Amino acid sequence: MKEKINQLIEQATQRIKESQDVNSINDLKVQYLGKAGEITALLKGMKDVPNEQKPEIGKYVNKARDTITDLIQAKMNELQQKAMNAKMMKEQIDITYDEKDATRGSLHPCTLVIDEVLDIFTGMGFTVANGPEIEMDKFNFQLLNIPKDHPSRDMQDTFYAGEDLLLRTQTSAVQARTMINTKPPIKLVCPGKVYRPDYDATHSPMFQQIEGLVVDKHVTLCDLKGLLELFAQKLFNEKTKVRFRPSYFPFTEPSVEVDVTCSVCHGVGCRICKGTGWIEILGAGVVNPKVLDSCGIDSTKYSGLAFGLGVERIAMIKYGIPDIRILFENDSRFLKSFK
Repeated sequence: MKEKINQLIEQATQRIKESQDVNSINDLKVQYLGKAGEITALLKGMKDVPNEQKPEIGKYVNKARDTITDLIQAKMNELQQKAMNAKMMKEQIDITYDEKDATRGSLHPCTLVIDEVLDIFTGMGFTVANGPEIEMDKFNFQLLNIPKDHPSRDMQDTFYAGEDLLLRTQTSAVQARTMINTKPPIKLVCPGKVYRPDYDATHSPMFQQIEGLVVDKHVTLCDLKGLLELFAQKLFNEKTKVRFRPSYFPFTEPSVEVDVTCSVCHGVGCRICKGTGWIEILGAGVVNPKVLDSCGIDSTKYSGLAFGLGVERIAMIKYGIPDIRILFENDSRFLKSFK
């Protein structure tokens, strides 16, 4: 019996030593230590051993089981460590890799525009304010003098999330929140995402705005023109001129559309400006006294200026992008041009 056990240990030792992977070790574990394995068969065979030899043979079988168990576990640890080392070698970073061949990312053109616009206005003394994208009807419409029957409140022009909740259609809502909680003078810009159900070459259901607000004593339309002329010259070039055209917005009176001379042809006429020499960049105006009063600011003492621009529109003008949808496709070939 002892000789049989010794042969079993010798055979198991050799086979374990020759194993090259974890699966083969698991197979050997089942063969020798499983319920139907070699060691179990030896234990079952103890019934045929003379009674006086059973204690000694029993210890010998148990020792064989422990020996094989230790060999299998040691081999298993060895193979697992070997596999881990191979994986680490495969995944390690080659610090000698030439960085000139590495692909580098770049800031998105919209991010470039936002950073530049905010730098210009903060340089003029403006602060930056943010607000929620899921907004209350009160701040998005009511306080901005947009009545219940205004077309912009229609279901086809606004994403509603409930009776009084919606995805904000303009960052002017941040201005309303600020005017309620802050006493003049106020001088801020509000960047952020806004949502409207439009989708074509020049419109997206989600786009980004930067709106500005100034509230102080004796603020006039002339101040607005001077402010926007300086902004346009810093954004495009020093030769840029600004033109106001009468318009209508519920929250400003008077209201204007703001055009600038084309930064490509400098007013001569080209493909970008469609031969007119001018490009519309934003809407603006003097804050409607009703808006000031509804926000708790005395319109007999204070007046205000407001303006708003679309980030994607500025990016399209500044970089000659023909279709707004290109900005959302994340085509690496397009984005590489902004390195």
